[in-house]
Amino acid sequence: MTKWVLTFGGGKAEGSAAMRDLLGGKGANLAEMAAIGLPVPPGFTITTEVCTHFYANGRSYPAELEQQVAKGLEHIEAITGRKFGDAENPLLVSVRSGSRASMPGMMDTILNLGLNDRTVEAIAAGADNRRFAYDSYRRFIQMYGDVVLGVDHYVFEEILEALKEEKGVTEDTELDAEDLVALVASYKAKVEEELGEPFPQDPKAQLWGAIGAVFSSWMNARAITYRKLNHIPEDWGTAVNVQAMVFGNMGETSATGVAFTRDPSTGANRLYGEFLVNAQGEDVVAGIRTPQPITEAAREEGKVDAPSLEARMPEVFAEFRETARKLEAHYRDMQDLEFTVENGKLWMLQARSGKRATKAAIKIAVDFVKEGVITKEEAVARIEPASLDQLLHPTIDPKAERKIIATGLPASPGAAQGEIVFSSEAAEEVAGRLDEDKKRKAVILVRAETSPEDISGMHVSAGILTTRGGMTSHAAVVARGMGKPCVSGAGSLRIDEKAGTLTVGGKVFRAGDVITIDGSTGQVIDGAVAMIEPELSGDFATLIGWADEIRRMKIRANAETPDDARAALNFGAEGIGLARTEHMFFDEARIVAVREMILADDEAGRRKALAKLLPFQKADFRDLFEIMKGLPVTIRLLDPPLHEFLPHSDEDIAEVAAAMGADSEKLRGRAQELAEFNPMLGFRGCRLAIAFPEIAEMQARAIFEAAVEAERTTGEAVTCEVMVPLVVGRPDFDFVKARIDAMAKAVEEETGAKIKYQVGTMIELPRAALRAGDIAETAEFFSFGTNDLTQTGLGVSRDDAAPFLGHYVQKKLLPFDPFVTIDREGVGELVEIAAERGRAVRPKIKLGICGEHGGDPASIEFCEAVGLDYVSCSPFRVPIARLAAAQATLKARGK
Repeated sequence: MTKWVLTFGGGKAEGSAAMRDLLGGKGANLAEMAAIGLPVPPGFTITTEVCTHFYANGRSYPAELEQQVAKGLEHIEAITGRKFGDAENPLLVSVRSGSRASMPGMMDTILNLGLNDRTVEAIAAGADNRRFAYDSYRRFIQMYGDVVLGVDHYVFEEILEALKEEKGVTEDTELDAEDLVALVASYKAKVEEELGEPFPQDPKAQLWGAIGAVFSSWMNARAITYRKLNHIPEDWGTAVNVQAMVFGNMGETSATGVAFTRDPSTGANRLYGEFLVNAQGEDVVAGIRTPQPITEAAREEGKVDAPSLEARMPEVFAEFRETARKLEAHYRDMQDLEFTVENGKLWMLQARSGKRATKAAIKIAVDFVKEGVITKEEAVARIEPASLDQLLHPTIDPKAERKIIATGLPASPGAAQGEIVFSSEAAEEVAGRLDEDKKRKAVILVRAETSPEDISGMHVSAGILTTRGGMTSHAAVVARGMGKPCVSGAGSLRIDEKAGTLTVGGKVFRAGDVITIDGSTGQVIDGAVAMIEPELSGDFATLIGWADEIRRMKIRANAETPDDARAALNFGAEGIGLARTEHMFFDEARIVAVREMILADDEAGRRKALAKLLPFQKADFRDLFEIMKGLPVTIRLLDPPLHEFLPHSDEDIAEVAAAMGADSEKLRGRAQELAEFNPMLGFRGCRLAIAFPEIAEMQARAIFEAAVEAERTTGEAVTCEVMVPLVVGRPDFDFVKARIDAMAKAVEEETGAKIKYQVGTMIELPRAALRAGDIAETAEFFSFGTNDLTQTGLGVSRDDAAPFLGHYVQKKLLPFDPFVTIDREGVGELVEIAAERGRAVRPKIKLGICGEHGGDPASIEFCEAVGLDYVSCSPFRVPIARLAAAQATLKARGK
C-alpha cells in the first residue's frame, strides 16, 4: 500500500529534510525539527503525490487516503490527549499547504479547524477563557468561509468593523467575550444568507473541505503567477500539513511571531523579527495590527514604545534565541522561523531557508564561509545569478536633495522612482506603456497593504509602498524575494483608492505623480531624485572573485559605445564579444552619409559616402581598443536590414537629396525599390558586403587603422576579431574575408605595422550551423548569434511573436520563451552540431555566444555543457554571467 500520510511529533518523525520533494518544504522541515527534539506540535503530512493524483483523477483522492488520515489524527490525539470532534476535550488542528519551493502567501491556510457550536464551549471551559474560545471560532469561520466556502473575506471584515464602531473600539483585542459571541452569530448568519445553508458543524467534513481547498489552491491565479515568475514547475504539486493547534491568542502570556536568524535586508548576524501578544499567526503578516520587535536592540533602534519579546518574556526569548541558533547550525543557512507562545510555552511552527535581499544573501554567504560553516563553492552556488540584477542599477545619490514626505519601515533595500498607481491592474496597465525614450514606464505600487492577489502588479512595479504592515508583512517578504525596493508601514500616508489620491501633511498626490522610495531607509520622497551607478565592492566583489576562481568560460560584453565599454570593464568583462557597427550609424552626424551610401546609383557614389563615414568608424573603433587595453574586441560588420536606415519622411528624403545633389523624387523611387516585405530575411548581413564590397572594405580599413593607432597610443597589443554576419556557408564567408584580408595587408603596407587580427563569423542560420565544418576551414572563430538562430530555427519573428508565443508557454507546448532561454532541443542542437563540426576541422577554434542568451543563467549552463569558450552579454549582466558560469562549472563537476 502506498504511504500517502507521514506523521511527526513527540520527538520523532516518519519523514526528514531529505524528503522535501515528497513532503514539501514545510512538511520536511516540521519532520526534521521534531526529529531533533524541538518543541513542534504533532501532526501529519499528506504528500505531494496526493496532489498529483488529485489533478490527474478529476480532483479525487486515492482510495486509502481516508483511512491513513484517520490514523494520522489518532497519532495527534495520542500525543496531545485530545480527541478530534470530542464535545468535552476537543482537538483543534491547522491545515496548511507546503510546496517543495517556498511560495509565501500564495496558497491557502485554515486555522482552528474542529470548532463548532459544541466544541467552542468545551474549549472555553478547558481554558477557562471564553473570550479566547470565541475569538478562535470567529477566526475559523472567516478563514474557512473565505477559503473553503467562497464567502469573500471582506464580508466578514465589514461585520467586524461595524461591531468595533458600535462598541467604540479600534482594535480586535478590545472586544470582550460577549462581543465575540455576538460576532460569531453574525458570521454564521451571513454564511447561511450567502450560501443558503448553515456553516458546517461536522469537524470531519470541515477537515476534508480544508484539505480539498489547500490542494485546489495549488492552481489558484496567484499561485500560478508566482510559479511562473519564479520558474516553479506545476507538476511539483503541494503537500498538506495537518497539525495540532497551539494558541497565541489565549491572553497576555501568549503570543505569535515571525523571525529570521539574520537580518534579511542587510545580512547582519542578529535576530530579526516581530511578534504580537494575544494573536494568531495571520495577524503578524496581514498588517492588521502593528507588531513589536523581538529584541531590545531592534526596539531601541526603531524607537518603538511597546516592549520587545526579550523584555516581556525573557525566558521564552532565551529559549527561542537558542532554538534559532540550533536551527541555523543544523541547516547551515539563515532560517525563517514561525513560532507561537501558548501560556508561556514556546512552540516552533516552521523553519525554512529565509527569503532575503540579494545584498543580504551575499553577505550571509560570505560570512558563513568566514565562519567556516560552508565552502567558497557552496557560497557561490547559493546566490541566484539573476538576483544580482537588483545590485547592478542606480541607487539614490547620497548628495541629492530629498523632499521627504513620509518615513516607513525599510522593508526591502534599494531605491525606485516612478508614477503612483493604486492597484495591481493599474500597475500592469501603466507599466505596459512606453516613455519618451521608448522604455517601459516605471510605477510605484501604493497600497494600504498588499495581498497575494497583487502578485502580478508587484512584478511589473519598480517598487512597493504600503501604509500598513511590518517588516515581515506580505509586501516586505514578496518584495525582498523579487528584489524590489519596498517601504512598508508608512502610517502617516492616507490612501483614498476610489478617489485615486495619496495624502500626507496636507499635500495631495494623484495617480501618475512621480515619487521615489528608498527601501534601505524607509523614506518616501516627492518627485524623482538623482541616482548613482553601482560598484562591485565589499562582499559582492569577494563572492564574484570566488566565482572567477571557479568558472572555466570567459565573460565578454556586447558594447559599441565608450560608456558601455567602460561599464563592461567595471563589471569585470574580459573583452568585447559583440560590437554592432550599425548602432554607430544612427547619430545625426552620420545618418545622412549612411543614407547617401545606400541610395547611391553606383560604386563611385557609395565610395564617396563611405569616405565620409570612415573617420567616424575609425574613431569609434579606436575608442573601444583603447578602453579595452589589449583585451579581445569582436567587431561585427554592418548587419541590419537596409529599411532601418532608409529615409521615409519628405523631410528626410529632401535632406539626403541635398547632401547628394540628387533629385528628391528619384531618391524616393530608389528607397521604394529597396523596401522589403520581410527585412529579417532580406538584404542584410554579409549580403550587403557581397552586393557592395566597398562597405566591408571601408569598415575593415577603419578597424585596422584604429588598431594601429590605438596600439601606438596605449602601448598595448590590440587583439581585434572581425566578424562576418549572416553567412550561409563557406563561399560567402570567403568572399567577404578576402576583402578584409586585403584591407589588412594594405594598412600594414601603409603604416609599416603588423596587425594582429582574426576573421570569423556569426553562426545565426541553420544552414551555417550544418556547414560549420566547411566554414571552419577558413574561419578562425564562431560566435553564435542565438537571437537570429532562434528566429530562423523556429521560424518565429521575435518582433511579431508576442500575440502567440505566450500561448505556447502557457499550454506547455514550449517549456519557456525561447528568446529568453535557449531552446536546447532545437536551437541548442544546432549549436552543438556547429561546435562539433567546427572543432573537427579546427580543433582550437574559438567558440562564443553573443545573443541575448549570453546573459541568461540557464543558457549559460548550456554553453558550459557544450564547451564554449566565452559568453557575451550586455554590460550590466556581466556579473550575472560571471556567477552563472561558475555555477555551471560546479554543476559540470557534479558539485
